[in-house]
Amino acid sequence: MKIKYLFALSVIAMVFASCAKVAQPDQSQLIDTPTPTGVNPSTVPYSIVESFEYGTKTSYADANVTLLTGSWDFNDALIGNLSNDAKDGSFSARVRTGSLGMNFDISNLKTLYISHALYGSDAATTWQLMASTDGGTTYTQLGNTINETSTTLVVDSFKVSTTGKIRFKIVKTSTTRINIDDITFKGIGDPGITVSVPPSSPVDTASTGTAAAARAALYGSDAPPANGDNSNLLFGNPSNAATISNDNYLFDQHYYVESYNATRAEPNWVSWHLDASNTTNAQGRLDNFAAFSGLLAGMYAVQSNSYSGSGFDRGHNCPSADRTSSFNANAATFLMTNMIPQAPNNNQQTWGNLENYLRSLTSSGYEVYIIMGSYGSGGTGSLGGTTTSINNGHIAVPSNVWKVAVILPVGNGDLARVSSSTRVLSVNTPNVNSINSDWKKYIVTMKSIEDATGYKILSALPASVHDALAVKTDPGS
Repeated sequence: MKIKYLFALSVIAMVFASCAKVAQPDQSQLIDTPTPTGVNPSTVPYSIVESFEYGTKTSYADANVTLLTGSWDFNDALIGNLSNDAKDGSFSARVRTGSLGMNFDISNLKTLYISHALYGSDAATTWQLMASTDGGTTYTQLGNTINETSTTLVVDSFKVSTTGKIRFKIVKTSTTRINIDDITFKGIGDPGITVSVPPSSPVDTASTGTAAAARAALYGSDAPPANGDNSNLLFGNPSNAATISNDNYLFDQHYYVESYNATRAEPNWVSWHLDASNTTNAQGRLDNFAAFSGLLAGMYAVQSNSYSGSGFDRGHNCPSADRTSSFNANAATFLMTNMIPQAPNNNQQTWGNLENYLRSLTSSGYEVYIIMGSYGSGGTGSLGGTTTSINNGHIAVPSNVWKVAVILPVGNGDLARVSSSTRVLSVNTPNVNSINSDWKKYIVTMKSIEDATGYKILSALPASVHDALAVKTDPGS
């Protein structure tokens, strides 16, 4: 669900001094409700919690991670779930000698609560809360330096005097590690942010169980139209896929369209449209991986457990979280014809962060046309070394995983609205487990992907517009 505000059932008037030790905020008092009729929104309290339960970051390398509240910069920091991590739930942030900071602003904030503790048996340490009111250009310390001595979570509160936009950064001032868990923002009025709750379990891994029964791709009225605006192939068929060649076979799965390669037992590419109507979270993540029953005779049917023991994830092309409008929509993404063997860190971190970013655009007034594919031979999964195939040679392991996204303000006549100034984001990543979690490091031109694959991406555009967009490099924001 999309949560604009989380409101308190009751409001108790209290005055907090900056950096005051307080009890853990009672999350049971928070509900999801619209502003009551007749109530001035500027007088309605909000309480928003960043829990660190969503988003993935397993290395200390500096990178941005999309969480419930928005994008956060983890500098010498990660999201941990070890027994030594102090946490309320399954995950918490772990900061070593760097910082943990917001890449977004919040407005009308009154008090900030931070749950924190030492990591494991690390020695006592210190940290500071820094605040910026100019979009992160400059920071000043808010409250006193925190002396971290507790091995269990404690909560400090920080009173905020400004009603304008503000962002925060937690900065370590010595070398031992700390955990940061629930960060609670409490204010009155419009916070200026939207909290997006993703489906449960964002990780695609390799099942070791019994193969599920094959099934078809069912669809309902929430599926994108077959033609015209919002259709999955509006911007063209990159490889001229049709129902002729088994290695460039066109399957319309209704919630996405794909070119399937029977020899490689995986898609060449998958194309789909994404807007806010696709991500309503009416249906949570199903994890109902299954072979596709619509394969032609002679095509090898990849099973739900065919990736077992390979060191590679069942990596979605069209993501589960892009299709949460119904059971049929989410189930379609778990057909094995939508999967590639993807290095776990590529899938769960780099690719996951990119997917989260594109979804976040749909809550900011944009719609996105996406094409994802893979090519080449040989990737490196969690077992190390280079692997060219899995499942006894039936499934090819690609060397590269790519994506092209056309980003448009929500509107009509989408194809005609695209010009040489339209934003087109192209990313090409190596299929290796040592990959950097920051997808922006892998931004390329669309032409470089076309040269590597032989496809003509966005082929439905006029040649002059296509050629201009093909050589542009997106800045990543």
